[in-house]
Amino acid sequence: MRRRLRAALLLGLVGLGPARAEEPLQRSAAELMDVLMWNREPVGGPFALTDQNGRLRTDADFRGKLVILTFGYTGCPDVCPTDLMEIARALTLLGEAGEAIQPVFVTLDPARDTAALLAEFVPSFHPRLIGLTGSEAAVRQAAEAYKVFYRKVARPDGDDMIEHSAFVYLVDRSGAYLGFFPPGTTAERMLTIIRPHLGPR
Repeated sequence: MRRRLRAALLLGLVGLGPARAEEPLQRSAAELMDVLMWNREPVGGPFALTDQNGRLRTDADFRGKLVILTFGYTGCPDVCPTDLMEIARALTLLGEAGEAIQPVFVTLDPARDTAALLAEFVPSFHPRLIGLTGSEAAVRQAAEAYKVFYRKVARPDGDDMIEHSAFVYLVDRSGAYLGFFPPGTTAERMLTIIRPHLGPR
C-alpha cells in the first residue's frame, strides 16, 4: 500500500530536473512528498496575496466556504490547465451547490504572473476562480505552508520554466486542511470527496 501511495504522489511532481545554482535552498521534493503522504506536519496556514483585480486577499477571506486550492503558473503547458479545467467541471456538475466552494489558483511565477495577466487567465476556466500573486517572499510563504515544491529551471532556448508539485488541496470552511487530490484527478472523483463536506453548515 505504501508503494502505491508513493507512486500516486510522484504523479504530483511535474518535470523535476537539476536546479539552477541561484535558486534558494529549500526542502527536497521527496521530503515534502513524505510530509503530505504521512501527515508528518501541519499543512496550510496564513497567507496574504493579491488577486487578479489588485485586491489584497488573505486566507481569512475564504472562511465559510470550502476552498479548492491549486498552485502553478500561467505558462504551465499541461498539468495546470488540465487540473483547472477539472476543478471548473466539478463546480459546473454541482450546480447551485458549487456556490459553497471557492476555487483559488496561486501562481508560483509572480515575476511574470502579474495581477493583470491573471485577470486574463483565470476567467477562461471559471468565472469564480480567484488568481493570486504577490512578492516572491509572499508566494514562497504560501507555498511552504502547503508543502509545495517548486523551482525555476533553464530551458535550452534560454528561457526558464517552473518545475513544481501539482497537488490540488481541499480546505474546509474554518481554513483547516482536509487533504489533497493528485494531478489528473477527474471532476467526478473530486466530487466523491467534496460532497460529504457540503452538508449543513
